[in-house]
Amino acid sequence: MFPTEIETERLRFEPATPEQTDVHELYQIYSSDSGIEDVTEWVAWNPHKNPGQTMDLLEEYESKWDAHDRATYCIYPKDSEEGGGEIAGTTNIRVNWDQRRGRLGLWLRKKYWGRGYSGERAAVFLELAFDLLDLDVVVVSHIPGNEKSEKAITRYVDRFGGRQEGYIRNGLAGESGDVYDQVQYSITEEEWKENRQQGGHTFS
Repeated sequence: MFPTEIETERLRFEPATPEQTDVHELYQIYSSDSGIEDVTEWVAWNPHKNPGQTMDLLEEYESKWDAHDRATYCIYPKDSEEGGGEIAGTTNIRVNWDQRRGRLGLWLRKKYWGRGYSGERAAVFLELAFDLLDLDVVVVSHIPGNEKSEKAITRYVDRFGGRQEGYIRNGLAGESGDVYDQVQYSITEEEWKENRQQGGHTFS
């Protein structure tokens, strides 16, 4: 159903599962990575308190993968990139098969901000959504005020002919019971086909 490895020009994506992910490396990132407070300001999770919490998350990812509901990948910059081989963050696509819709998610460690990884990942995940999964529309959102995500998302949504759908109040529930508003965007298969660009990415 979902590819087990994806490569782009600068990035490699592998399933975030207990078998394929170094849980201790991921825990160190989730718990105490430099800049983790700046990351968690804009996501619906808090820094992890112990490795067991990280393992539980990986097991959840694996369960969703097996159910064909969501594919979550760890992002690894290639060796030619600064920090190559390290986990740079995670990304996912959540699938609503009844609505033929996918939702993209992403977070990156602060040291990897500003490199254009968000757009590079979006290009290949749109192809995954439309060519491999045969979906009709992909949506993506950010919490209001997150200017960096807004800039990155707007850039690739415009590039692929999509649009901003609107402001969704209480659109996201956090793990601690908090709720967040969202600004949502969408790209349809037709818009993507009209604006797609052949890239150097592969699925396997």
